[in-house]
Amino acid sequence: MIVESTEPTLTRVEPRRPVVRGPLPGPLAAELVARDSRVFSTSMTRVYPLVIASGQGLWVTDPDGNQFLDFTAGIAVAATGHAHPRVVSAIKTQAESFLHMAGTDFYYEVAIRLAERLAKAAPIESSSARVFLCNSGTEAVEGAMKLARWATRRPNFLAFYGAFHGRTLGSLSLTASKYIQRAGFAPLLPGVHHVPYPAADDTSRTTEETFRRIDEIFATVAAPDSFAAVFVEPIQGEGGYVVPPDDFLPRLREVTRRHGILLVLDEIQSGMGRTGRMFAAEHYGVRGDIVTVAKGIASGLPLGAFIASAEIMTWPPGTHGSTFGGNPVACAAALATLDLLEEGLVENAASMGSILLRGLHQLKTKYPSLVTDARGKGLMAAIELDRPKMNDALVQAAFRRGLLLLTAGKKAVRLSPPLTVSEEEIGVALEILDASLEELAAERAER
Repeated sequence: MIVESTEPTLTRVEPRRPVVRGPLPGPLAAELVARDSRVFSTSMTRVYPLVIASGQGLWVTDPDGNQFLDFTAGIAVAATGHAHPRVVSAIKTQAESFLHMAGTDFYYEVAIRLAERLAKAAPIESSSARVFLCNSGTEAVEGAMKLARWATRRPNFLAFYGAFHGRTLGSLSLTASKYIQRAGFAPLLPGVHHVPYPAADDTSRTTEETFRRIDEIFATVAAPDSFAAVFVEPIQGEGGYVVPPDDFLPRLREVTRRHGILLVLDEIQSGMGRTGRMFAAEHYGVRGDIVTVAKGIASGLPLGAFIASAEIMTWPPGTHGSTFGGNPVACAAALATLDLLEEGLVENAASMGSILLRGLHQLKTKYPSLVTDARGKGLMAAIELDRPKMNDALVQAAFRRGLLLLTAGKKAVRLSPPLTVSEEEIGVALEILDASLEELAAERAER
C-alpha cells in the first residue's frame, strides 16, 4: 500500500531574472533613440540605449518588452524603487488637492511638515535648524554657497579633487571630477580652492596628505579666515564612490571649527538612507553647519533642500527664493519616502549592502587581474577596474545581459540599487557581474 505523505512539498522559487529578447536596442527603442538624437541637447551622457516604458520596484521594461534589473536607481534617486505604491498614492492625493502655489510667497502644510522632518533629521551642529526647499542638487549647493558667504562675509571656498557638486556655474566651480564638465565655461567662480580627497583603500591618498595641502593653502594662497565654507561629500559619488579614512571628517570638522569656517556636508548622493544611515556623515559622528540633499529625497520627483543651523540661516526676505522649490506634489512624495526610510528601508540598505559588498569582494578575489578594489557603505558600493575604460566595457557587457549599471570616476563601476532591493536580486546582479567579468577576462586573454 502506498501511503501519501502529509508533509508539505517545498518548491524552490527561482528568482526573477532579466529578459533580453534580442540585440539591444530593439526596433521600438531604436526608433525612440533616433528621435531623441534629433531634438535633445548633445550634452546628454547616455551610456547605452536604454529606453524605459515602465518600472516597478527594481525592474524596468523597455518598449520592446525587454526587462532590466536596475542597479542605478536613476543615479541613486529612486530610493524606494520605481513607482512604489505608497509614494504613488501620496502623489495622487496631493495632485487632486493642488499642484502648485509658490512656497517663496505662500504657505502650505505639506511643505511645512517636510521642513520640520528634515530639520529634525539632518546632522546639523546646532540644536535647531532651518530649511530651504529647491528643485535639485545643484540648486541646493548654489543656495548653500550663497548662505555661507552671507553668514560669514568671507569670499573663499574649499573643495576636493574628485568632487561633484553640480553643473551650474557656482556648483561647477566646486566640482572637480572630470575636466569635460568644466571645459569651455571659464571663468568660473573665483576664490575656490581644491585639495586631494583621501581614500581609505589607497595608501597614496592619506588624511595626513590632505591636511598638509590644506595647511599649505592657508599659508601661501589664502588665509583661513578668508574661507566661508568647506564643501565635502562624506563619501564621494561621481568621483568613484570613494570612502574616506575614518579620521578624515572628524579632523575636517575640527579644522573648520577652529577657523570659523562653515562645514557643508553634501549628502545629495550619499544621504537619504543610501549608506545604511539616514546620512553618511553619521558613520563618522560628524555634524555640519549646512547639509545639502536631493536625489533620493522624493523617490524621483524633482526636489532638493539645504538645511542649516538656525543661527546661520537668518538672511532677510528676498535674499534667496524659488518659484518651484518645494512643489507640493514633490513634498508629498518626500514625506512618503521618509516614512518608508524610517520604517525599515535604511536598515535594509545596511543589511543588503553587507551582502552586496561581500559578493563584490568575492568577485575581486576571482578576477584579481581585472578588479582592483571593492568598496562602499550600505547600498553605495563600487568595484574598481585595473585600467581606464574597462569600467565602460563592464557596464556595456552587463547591459547586454539585462543589468543596469553606471560608471564613476576613472575606473569604477557604481552599484546603487533602490533601497528596496532583496537578497535574491543582489544574487542575480552578482551572477550577471560575474558573467560580464568573465567575458572581459576572456577577451583580454585572446589579445
